[in-house]
Amino acid sequence: SSGINAEYGDNINARGELERISSARKSELDYLRACNELEVTKRRKMAQIEADKFKAMVGDLGPENIAAIATSGHSNQVKMLEALGLKSTLITDGSTPLNLFKTAQGLVGNPDSNKSNSTEN
Repeated sequence: SSGINAEYGDNINARGELERISSARKSELDYLRACNELEVTKRRKMAQIEADKFKAMVGDLGPENIAAIATSGHSNQVKMLEALGLKSTLITDGSTPLNLFKTAQGLVGNPDSNKSNSTEN
């Protein structure tokens, strides 16, 4: 009789522990699910903000100005983009190959021009 009671007590304790662990896992999954839903919502809102920002910029420029920027000469493109406050932009028609070495040289600066300026002073 005492062996049966001990086994019954162990069974009750095991079930209680199992329910506690199951409840803890369910709570953890609920928490992770809520965190993931918040992250997805945040990313969707950030994407919408960026899309709205881009749409507003394109709308402010208008299709004619965008076409003019894309087809104008390099110096005019730079002036127009600087006027917009853009620091680094690449606009191409897709058919012209890009020389990124020249682009990088323009960004870094020409070391030879610095030497000539410093020797003149």
